[in-house]
Amino acid sequence: MESCNRKACKAWLMGTLILFSSCATLVAGTIDCGIVTTLVSTCTNFITYGSPDPFPGSPCCDSILALDHMADSSTNNRQSVCRCLMSLISPYNPNSTAIATLPGLCGISLGFTIDPNTNCN
Repeated sequence: MESCNRKACKAWLMGTLILFSSCATLVAGTIDCGIVTTLVSTCTNFITYGSPDPFPGSPCCDSILALDHMADSSTNNRQSVCRCLMSLISPYNPNSTAIATLPGLCGISLGFTIDPNTNCN
């Protein structure tokens, strides 16, 4: 099996994530929180330990970018992504600040603030 260079592998992964999330959105009509959880899980080290900081182009930021693309397709999708992220705040409560900082560290605006008091409607 031929190995791919890092840039090509990242591009393939990003495309696959976006395609997967788009298909899931079309089938379900709303975003599946399992997909959101899977994407955010690429940021587990940062969420749990506070380091290393994610940066644009890192796997963590690529996943946050995929969330942004999922959320951008409609108001319903943005609300679904918001609700899914809010549901992650509870299990990760001690690390909710880390989750909230992810979009900013990645240079991405999701269009809402990740905060326990955010109204996703």
